[in-house]
Amino acid sequence: MDSFTHIALGACMGEAFAGHVVGKKAMLWGILAQSIPDIDFIGGLWLNTPTNLLAHRGFTHSILFAVLITPLLALLAKKWQGPGNISFLRWTIFFAITILVHIILDAFNNYGVGWFEPFSHYRVTFNILYVADPFFVVAPGLALVFLILLKSKVKKRRFWWMFGLGVSFVYLNYCIINKVIINHTVKQLLSSQHIKYTTYFTTPAPLQNWLWFVVAGNDSGYYVGYRSVFDRADGMHLEYFPCNSSLINAVANTKEIKQLIRFSQGFYTIEKNHDTLVFNDLRFGQIIGWLNPKERFAFHYYLQPAIDNKLVVQRGRFAKWDGRVIRSFFTRIRGN
Repeated sequence: MDSFTHIALGACMGEAFAGHVVGKKAMLWGILAQSIPDIDFIGGLWLNTPTNLLAHRGFTHSILFAVLITPLLALLAKKWQGPGNISFLRWTIFFAITILVHIILDAFNNYGVGWFEPFSHYRVTFNILYVADPFFVVAPGLALVFLILLKSKVKKRRFWWMFGLGVSFVYLNYCIINKVIINHTVKQLLSSQHIKYTTYFTTPAPLQNWLWFVVAGNDSGYYVGYRSVFDRADGMHLEYFPCNSSLINAVANTKEIKQLIRFSQGFYTIEKNHDTLVFNDLRFGQIIGWLNPKERFAFHYYLQPAIDNKLVVQRGRFAKWDGRVIRSFFTRIRGN
């Protein structure tokens, strides 16, 4: 999830745990615990892009990291807050739960999380929430504002942390239901359209949970398209993109390619765009694919020549969004 979502959830969790004891400082402890796994952003200051892509949400989002950092945070909180009436064990349980919520929530996005690092490089991803979903963060965000404004002993604080955590939990379950519906429908449509595939996934299009990006294919290529939970049509338009793996042979930096393929979890294509060789990670969808089925993918990495590859995950994601595109987006969400 995005940083603000983690901050808002952390504040609510901290208030729920210790707001009645340590006041508003409890929110800061919750924010610290919800934010600590994202300390891996520091790696981006010196790592090259393919290495940094794998480092992000890697070890600092692992179960081992949670086990190691939890007692250290508990010791810090116990010492900082003084004896009080919160034991070291209770602090430990609080930090463990809060950090685990972070790494579990991040697995609901399509980036992938290294829960089992460094023992396994397998990355867990459920593809259920878009990384920045305003409908998920609105309740904890609103709760954060009121928790900052209200005085420490006001009874309404309890309502707001319950509101922030409760509504986001309900919305998360609603998104899970949407995922189940989309997967069931899309697999039926793929079968009815006689499309054979060995790999498959669905993930939400930007900023919501009703329009989903669909990918199905094999090592030769992938069919991609969009499906709304409100669609009534029996068919689904799918655009085919060949994998073109043979083009990799032209690239000298094989380590770079291996890292990109590993990061993409195998969902990639190689294309020749004029004189430039481009690596596309399909998991992040197309820029405005619901409007233009042949639109390029948001994650595109320039292999040859290697230019401008610092920010590649959401490259140009909203660059083409104008009034016409936004209207088409809402129209597509409403369904065919």
